[in-house]
Amino acid sequence: MPLKYRKKDKLKSKKLIEQLFNEGKAVTAYPLRLIYLKTEFEDDSILKTSVSVSKRLHKTAVARNKIKRLLRESYRLNKPLYFNNSSRSYAFMILYLSKDGTTFDKLNNSMKLLFQKFTDKTSE
Repeated sequence: MPLKYRKKDKLKSKKLIEQLFNEGKAVTAYPLRLIYLKTEFEDDSILKTSVSVSKRLHKTAVARNKIKRLLRESYRLNKPLYFNNSSRSYAFMILYLSKDGTTFDKLNNSMKLLFQKFTDKTSE
């Protein structure tokens, strides 16, 4: 799996996002929460991912966008380490829960922990 976050890897379907929140399961590694749903995609993608930062916790768009950029970059770098041999396809929503700002290093460590919890939970 390459170190890319292409357009076909982005979760954009409103119907699928709604289904994800209604039927999906969650794993939390503070300050991140991963909501996931096992599903099949028409474009034979393995993972489709979206990130979200609460408007209630981060009032300015600048702060929200910075955290979303950091989340996407951390996801892009860690995706091949955890999902390279995955044959199942999932839809992911990664939520940032903290009220405080963050750095890339903290976020990257949280992302690794989150993916480790996810692989442990789904391998059962």
